[in-house]
Order: sequence, then structure tokens, then C-alpha cells
Amino acid sequence: MAKGMKKKVAFISSFPPRKCGIATFTSDLIKNAGTAAKGQFESLVVAMRSDSTLKYNDPVKFEIRQDVKSDYICAADYINFSHVEVVSVQHEFGLFGGEAGSYLSLLLNRLKAPVITTLHTLLDDPDPVHHKSLVEVCNASYKIITMNERGLDMLRDIYEISGKKVELIAHGIPDLPFVDSNYYKHKFGMENRRTILTFGLLNKNKGIEVMLKAMPRIIEAEPTILYIVLGMTHPSVLKHEGESYRFRLQRMVKELGLQEHVIFHNRFVNDEELHNFLCAADIYVTPYLNPEQLTSGTLSFAVGTGKAVVSTPYWAAMELLADGRGKLVQFGNSEEIAESIIEILNKSSLFYSLRRRAYDYGRARTWPTIGQAYWKLFSAKRLPVRITAKMPLSAAETISSIEVPEPSLDHFKKLTDDTGMFQHATLTVPNREYGYTTDDNARAVIAMADYYFQYPEPEALELFDIYLSFILHSQNNNGTVRNFMNFDRSWLKDEPLNDALGRVLWAFGTVMAKPPESSYLSVIKDSFDKSVKHVKKQYPRGMAYSILGMSDYLKQFPGASDIKRQLEMAADELVLQYENNSFPDWQWFEDTLTYDNAVLPHALYVASLIFGNKKYAEVADKTREFLLETTFNGDHFSFVGCKGWYEHGQTKATFDQQPIEAVSTVMMLRAAYDATGNDRFLTLQRKAFDWFLGENDLHTPLYNFRTKGCYDGLTQEGVNLNQGAESTLSFLLSILAVVESYALLDKVSSSKSESGQSANSTEKANKKKAAPIKNIAAKDKIQRKQVEKLT
Repeated sequence: MAKGMKKKVAFISSFPPRKCGIATFTSDLIKNAGTAAKGQFESLVVAMRSDSTLKYNDPVKFEIRQDVKSDYICAADYINFSHVEVVSVQHEFGLFGGEAGSYLSLLLNRLKAPVITTLHTLLDDPDPVHHKSLVEVCNASYKIITMNERGLDMLRDIYEISGKKVELIAHGIPDLPFVDSNYYKHKFGMENRRTILTFGLLNKNKGIEVMLKAMPRIIEAEPTILYIVLGMTHPSVLKHEGESYRFRLQRMVKELGLQEHVIFHNRFVNDEELHNFLCAADIYVTPYLNPEQLTSGTLSFAVGTGKAVVSTPYWAAMELLADGRGKLVQFGNSEEIAESIIEILNKSSLFYSLRRRAYDYGRARTWPTIGQAYWKLFSAKRLPVRITAKMPLSAAETISSIEVPEPSLDHFKKLTDDTGMFQHATLTVPNREYGYTTDDNARAVIAMADYYFQYPEPEALELFDIYLSFILHSQNNNGTVRNFMNFDRSWLKDEPLNDALGRVLWAFGTVMAKPPESSYLSVIKDSFDKSVKHVKKQYPRGMAYSILGMSDYLKQFPGASDIKRQLEMAADELVLQYENNSFPDWQWFEDTLTYDNAVLPHALYVASLIFGNKKYAEVADKTREFLLETTFNGDHFSFVGCKGWYEHGQTKATFDQQPIEAVSTVMMLRAAYDATGNDRFLTLQRKAFDWFLGENDLHTPLYNFRTKGCYDGLTQEGVNLNQGAESTLSFLLSILAVVESYALLDKVSSSKSESGQSANSTEKANKKKAAPIKNIAAKDKIQRKQVEKLT
């Protein structure tokens, strides 16, 4: 490296102020690699973001939202344009989006600079998805770093990765002196107490309850003993389970009478505080329950500071504590933990022998030494130059790599003015003649709420406010709703029958479940409460939409008994509708399959989950299966055409097929999965979405990759080239639903559906996605039978 030139290294990892071990590891690595580089090092951090409230400072230059695919592509482009020479990745499956962290490969495969990946987790019996994900990361990496000997064997034997590509570099530890713990105990008011320490982010795998059960016997042998549990609850655990585990441990302390002998420090400590706690501890304990833990920063720190350690034999502990550097006990065995600790407390020779051997072993693992090892890799003179990303990926390649088009608001903005979303378009040009509908603007509220929940972009919020304003204005003082508005903002008199009330309730419920800001809740709740009394006055689809809205209302206010009564009444009406119209050969709610069919079983699945009602689930199952038998031919979906529909005893109309049937089916199938856990429905959900991309009767895409709009329907002659509101909304709602289900879809993408067809038809689908769209003359617009509106 030329004198005065700095090696620029990008780090892809979590990073402080995020509270996790890998974030701390990366911060320590940057600091110590920089010290080893003696001024020849410049760092750039691409931080994995799980909490939008975190505020990052230098060296963080870019943030990736964990579950947003497009962020990974953008991050790769950012790194490529930042003159980065080496990329260091800290890999842990749960750190990255997609099933088994698979989104990371989207980024790595696009990078120009060589990648050096540090593995913080390895699985000895990975499922195919985890195996594939890790192998792809390793294949995209110039070097793979594992932190212990077992990792070398696992990479070779399980993942078939070995040779010069793999490096062994231990987990770094603080460079602290070998001290007498009594010197530090006064800092915490623990003079004349023997001390045991466990630290780290708290979760159920820590096995603290096993240690607590050992405490009475330890206290009997050493009455001065004090056990310190240091660390806050892991943020992901806190998010999903709250403090339930910590509360359970605190109850155990009271039940066992340990109040004078156990202290919980529920906070994330800085390095200085941690070092003081380590130096004050006599014995360090890790009673972990899971043997499959390859690395442990906390145990490495304890060994490096010369603590007498007692631990269960998880993988990291077996290596760190070998050759007399600690005591290993059986998993979940409180008696053995007590015996080992009592022996160490009673035998000074054993206590100091364990400490000295651990401290001496740790000298080769201190952060200055580890920083030097990493800097040697970063500064290698002959790093390979990758050529896979020298040219930008084409649109087709990008779509192929992320499997679905990136959700876009481009056509939404074209169809929207300051009043709301136009109902129709001539080709891509808004058609003002037909004005606006509450139907469309209610669906647009749902779409923008879902979009903003996944992609919190300001322009989505701007559109959201326009659409929300429209549907609020559509509401009459008595809670009824108007549907058709002319371009001059006057409401159409003598409206045809419609389901606008149900769609408005669905929109209001969505906002309550996913409010962009809490300030929306008060206004939306009042509006919802004003209209919900009219639920029973609707047709079946209106009641189904209302059920979806009421279920979302209950997510925000689960104790709302009036809403529960209205929801149950609507679900009972749908069941009655089924019982009055179904026959052995016709398992449906009406004597004709018409428009937006799948929303009916969708609503009953949702109701069944709320009430645990087996009758709702049974009817949902029967009607869902009947609908699938009618519309899925084993290869692709062929929805009921609006030119003739499908009457009982007659032949199903094949055309014109409408996008609303696809989105309705996509949503129903996710609800079916949620209710049953059957992976088949995730496979079929993707099949239903692929109808938009060319997996249909004409093998022609309805989504326009250039305009980001969706064609209005599939006619016998081809696609209806108009790209109006309903079709464009249907596509966006579908893709948002599929993205939300992506982790589940990925899990079963290689399995076969019950039809015997492979669910993983990506190659075939991509060819059809890339096929040119035929220039077909626009046909008459598709009519809705009840509402008489163009699709």
C-alpha cells in the first residue's frame, strides 16, 4: 500500500447504539483493526437496522432495513460507488432479512470488492434453506472466518467449504490485567462477599433458572455468596415476549428465598462497567441450555480476564474451557453446578489454577492481537477483484434476483390528484369522465398503510392522507357511505348497489392496526364507530370486508365487545348464506361465483381465529377448497370470467379475468395458512400472485414493468391495456402480501404443491416475465355485475 493511502473497508453488521453482541463485536473490531493499521485504515459501516428510532453516528454511512429487499440492492450500489477495497461481513442468520438471512446474498453477489465474512453461528444439522443460505454467502466471499476449531470441521464436513478460503481467528476479548477481585468489589458495595457472575442479553436459552435452583445448596456452603445476573433482556425477545422470562426468574428468587443472594442488573452496560463487573467476580457461570452455540463473546471475555468458569458444554465452552481452563457440567443439572461451584469456593488451589490457565490462554485472543489478524487480511496486497457487478444489473436480472418486482408508487401518483384516486384510465392517462369512487380510495388507504408499514417513505404518507381524506368525506352523518364522486367533486345521486361501506370499514381497521402515526387513531376510531352499526345491512361481500376491518380494530382494542358482537353477527350471516345456497357439488355462499370471490372464505378464516369457532373454519375450508378446485388447474390460476360468471349447473366463463380475483385469492391463501399452518397455501399464494406476471391462461403479464401499473383485465384476445385504479391497487396489495409472506414462501419454495407441480417455478416464471407484452388493441372494459364499474 502506498504511503499515505488508507485502506477503505466497509463493514456490514449491526452496530451501536443497537444493543447486541455482534454490534459490540464490530465496534471493537473496527477500533482494534484501526490501531493495528497505524493510520492506514478507513472504515465505513452499513448498519443492519431493526429499530427505526435508533440514531447512528460515524462511521455508519448507510442503513439497511432488515426486511426490505430493495435496501440490500441499494446498499451494494452504495458500497460500489464508495471506492471500498474490502467488505467485512458479520454473519448471523437472524441479522438479515429473508428465510435464513437469504437477502444478504442479494447484496454480496452485486459487490465489486472482495468479501471477508465472519461466521458467528454455524448449524450442525441445517435444514435445506439454512444450508443453502450459508453456502451462498460463503461462495460470494473471498475469505471465511470461523472462531474455533469446531467451525473448521463443520464448514468442511457439512457445508463442503475448506482449504485456503477458511481462516481461524478467535473472538476478541478485552486486554485486562489479572487482578484480585476483592480490589474491585468495593465499587459495587460487595466487600466480604463471594461473587458469581452471568452477563449478556437475557433470553430463555441462558438457563438462569438452573443456576437459581443450585443457589440454596451453594448458600448453605458459603453464606456470603452473591449471584449477579447482568444484562437487559434481548431486544427481539422484549419485542415479542416482553419481560416474561425475567419476571419468572424474579418469582423464583422469592420462592427460593434468595433475595439477599441474587441481584438482577437490567441494563446494557458499557465496556468500562462490564470490565469492572468482570474484575469483581470470583466465578463466572454460563448455564446455557442449547449445545449448538459456536461462539460466545461473554464466555470469551470471562476466560480472557482469568475467571474461574463453570459452564454447560455448548460448543464454544468445550473449546474455551478444555485442558483445565474451566469446569463443564451437564445441561440442566443444578446439582452438578452447585457441586462444581462449592468445590471451587472451598479449594483455593483449584480456584487459582482455573484462573491462571484461563488468563494465559486468553493472552493470544486479546483484541489488539485479533485486530492485527484482521488487518493482515484487510491489507493483503493481492486481493481478488470481483467482476460480477461491474455493470448494473438489468431490470430483468434484478427482478429475477429478488423474485418479485419492487413495489412502486409511480403509477399511483399518476392516477391521483388532490381529491383522490381516479377510477379509470385510458391506457395510462387518468380518465376524468368517470371521476372517483370510495371503493377505490378505501382500497388505496389499505394499500398505503401496508406500504408505509413495510417502506416508511414520505410520498406514501402523502398519498395516504389524500385517500384517507376522501373516505372520511364519503361518510354521512348517520354513518352510511357514498361511493361515486364526479370529477367536479359532486356526489352521484341514485348510486348503484355497492360495497363501499364494508371497504371503508376495512380501510379504517387497517389504519387502526397499522397507524402511520398514533395521532390518526382518535379520528379513525370515531369514524369507524359511526359506521359499524350498518354492517348487517350489506350484501355478503360488504360484510366480509367489514369482518376484515373489525378484526383489525380488535388488534388495537381487543376488549371492544360491541365490535366483537358485530363481527360475530356478520360471520354468522356468511355461514347462513352458505347453508342456504350450498349443495354437495356446490360448496359456496351463492348460486353464482361472481366478483371478488375469495374474500368470503378469507373473512371466515379471520373470524375463526378471533373466536376459535370451528364452524367458521369448517365453512372457510369447504368454500376455499371449492374455489381452488374451480380456479386452479394444477399449473396456474384461471379465475372466473366476468362475461357470464359461473352459475351452479352451468359452465364457468373463462374471460374476462380481473386482477381483483388474484389479490383476493392471494389474501385468502395467507389467511388459510395462518388458520391451518399448511405450507401448501403459501405455495398457492405465490402461484396466485404469478398470475400478474404471466402464469395465466394467455401466458401474458398484466403488470407493466415500465409504467409500474397493471392492465385492467385478461380478455380472450389478450390484455385490456388500460391501467386503472382497481387493477393497479390489486397488484400492489398482492405484492405487499407476498413480500410479507416471503420468509414463509421461501421455506416451501422447493417443495411440490398437492397438484404435483413444482412450487419452485422461478426459472419458467422469469422467462415469461421478460417476454414482450403484445400490442393488443384495447377492448371494452370489464363490467362489474353489481356495481357496474369498469375494472
